[in-house]
Order: sequence, then C-alpha cells, then structure tokens
Amino acid sequence: MKEFYPKKGRVILHVDMNSFYASVEMAYEPSLKGKPLAIAGNVEERKGIIITCSYEARKFGLKTTMPLWEAKRLCPELIIMKPQFDRYRTASAAMFDILREFTDLVEPVSIDEGYLDITESYEFGTPLEIAESIQKRIHDRLDLPCSIGIAPNKFLAKTASDFKKPMGITVLRKRDVPNVLWPLEVEEMHGIGTKTGEKLRKQGITTIKDLAHADSIQLKAVLGINGLRLKDRANGMDNRQVDPEAAKEFKSIGNSSTLPKDTANQQELFAVITELAHKVATRMKRKKVHAKGLSVTIRYGNRKNFSKSRKLNNPVKAESDLIHIAKELFLQAWDGNAVRLLGITATDLVENSYVAKQLDLFSFEKEAEKEPLWKTIEQLKAKYGSKIIEPASENAVSKADENVGTQTSFNKDFLQGK
Repeated sequence: MKEFYPKKGRVILHVDMNSFYASVEMAYEPSLKGKPLAIAGNVEERKGIIITCSYEARKFGLKTTMPLWEAKRLCPELIIMKPQFDRYRTASAAMFDILREFTDLVEPVSIDEGYLDITESYEFGTPLEIAESIQKRIHDRLDLPCSIGIAPNKFLAKTASDFKKPMGITVLRKRDVPNVLWPLEVEEMHGIGTKTGEKLRKQGITTIKDLAHADSIQLKAVLGINGLRLKDRANGMDNRQVDPEAAKEFKSIGNSSTLPKDTANQQELFAVITELAHKVATRMKRKKVHAKGLSVTIRYGNRKNFSKSRKLNNPVKAESDLIHIAKELFLQAWDGNAVRLLGITATDLVENSYVAKQLDLFSFEKEAEKEPLWKTIEQLKAKYGSKIIEPASENAVSKADENVGTQTSFNKDFLQGK
C-alpha cells in the first residue's frame, strides 16, 4: 500500500460529524430519523434559539441561531428538543476512540471534529479506504454520519470535508487548488469572515485566486501577519502538524495569599478570595485555558490545612464564575476560626480551542447572538493555529496584569496537605 502514499509530505484527514447534536438524538431515538429536528434552548419560549438542526429541517431554510418562532413558521412540523450535553460528550469520546484505531496522531479540534495524520497508516489500506472504514465504523457503531476530507495538509483537509455533506468523502490535492478553490468568492475560504472579506474587497481582492496572487506587502499592511498566512492557504500551503498534545489537559493554576493577620471576618476573607480569583483568571487568560475543577484551601493559625474541591459540569474561565464557586467552596469548608492563608486552584485545565461550548438553556441565547463572531474566530484558528487569534476577552491581558499571579502559586501537593 505504500505506493498510494507520498514519499515526501503527509496524508491528513479531517473528520467532521454531520449535524452532530441532532444526529446523536436520532441515534438514541430512531423514530426521529427523517424528520425535521432542532436542538434549542428555552424550547417553551418564543425567544428560544436553534443550536443545531437536522438536514431535513435545513431543507426548510432553518439554521443555527434562528429564533424558534421563525423556525416554526418555516417548518410547522418541526420537532424541538432540549440539548443533552452528556449524550454529546459520550458520543464524541466514542468517535475519537474510533479515530485512534487507525493512528495515534489524532488532534481533536472540537466536540465533533478532528484531524488525523495517516501517513504511516498504510497497513489499513489506501487513504480513501481508511476514510471509508472510519466513516463506516462511526456509522455502524454509533449510528452517526460524518464527512471526511483527505488532503496533504490541515487546511485542504478541512476544506474538503465541507464539500459533501452528509456522509461525504472528498480528496483535495494541492494541484486541485487552481481549479477547485480559486474560482470561489474570497469569503468562501475557511478563515475569512465578513469583515476580512470587506477589507480584501477594498483592495480589489474578490476571489481566492486574487488572494493567491495578491501582493504580500499589501496584504501585510491590511491584515498584518495573518494576511500572509491567508495567501499561503489560498495557494494550498499549510505546514501545521497534527498535534495530539493540543487537547491534553494541563495540571493546575493556583494562587495563595498569607493574610497580614489571622482573621475570621467573612467580608475580609471574601475580599481575599476575590483578589485570588482575579489572579487565577488572569493567568488562565494568558494560558488560554478553561478549568474543569476548582479547589479552595484554608490554613488556620495552627498551620493545619483544609481544602474543598468541586468538579464542574461545564468548564469555566470567567473571573466571576471563579469567584462565585470559590466563595461557595470556602463557606462549605470554613469552620469559623481565624484564617492565616487562603488559596484557590483551578484544576483539570484544558485549552480553549478544545473546549466545546457547553451552553445551558439559560445562556445559549446570549451566546448565540455572538455566533458569527465565534464562527469566524474558530475558522481563523483552524487555519492559522489555535494561538494565532483569540477573542479579545480571552486575549486581553492588560499591561498591569501581565505579571499578575506569578509571584505566588502552589501545586496539588499543597492542596493535599503534604
């Protein structure tokens, strides 16, 4: 089978689950198959918004973030269900387990998509045969559809996986770029949103071909270093490696503070907790991670340590969330005696790029309003790497906060009282 693989270069697959949440619900309840189905928050209210919908529903013009009242007007027969994130996480884990049957070089991108480097996986067949096997195993074992792109790099593989949905497999070679990609409008390229498209069009760049041949100095002046990367992508170039470590968990980020004097004043202790949460949140911002757990440690005047921990259903990173949870944990652990030291540790950390938004029924509408922004950001990160661009809220560490929280910290051994 080696002759089907390049002597130089890579063979990359991008696996993209089709209408994932809706498909998972159909797998659990087969009677839903073939029917217009939408997953939405606040299903009883007119202001509810669609998270995702089945392909049968999309035929009526339904799409993500559409208000339910409008969706029902377009499709009176629409079936609406609340999201069940535990099911989706379980299905996602099973899907990635299948991918790892073919190679250890698997990089999860989100809950429903990932890259594989199968350059050394020729024992399983040709690249097309491997893609067909993956698609079949996911469908047979999980009853879920997926589309797969086959290409020499991540960008082309991601692009290819979008060509045929659902249950499509597409091969996209670098030599295909002039005929397949260049005729497309520039906004159709992964990583280019409305605003970037507007900037490019002002420079006379309207198609992907125009971008591929654009002046590099001009692009850098308009879009910075990202302009050069966009030009590379338009020419089918992408040197990013498939990195299995990208989704690995970090250990922890923690900060502690020894009080000027032992105190049992709850208001003063809450003020310390608030400051510690700010330090931890700032460091998490710099590291670009979410926390799946939080611990609070109390040291009393007798030097004995007590801690209280909580595993979180959904990863958090916001300072306000850390403050709220930390105060709750403190009140559960505190015996009322004077405290000498307080500590907060964010545990089970995962990279922002790996965290699928686990939106509850009360927060989805608010997040959905930002859907175009999130989509553009995720497309850019998929093209240029997770560290190239982040939402301002994730990346905006002020000059004053650059060293916040770095002076004192502790590890899990301290939390365990060792």
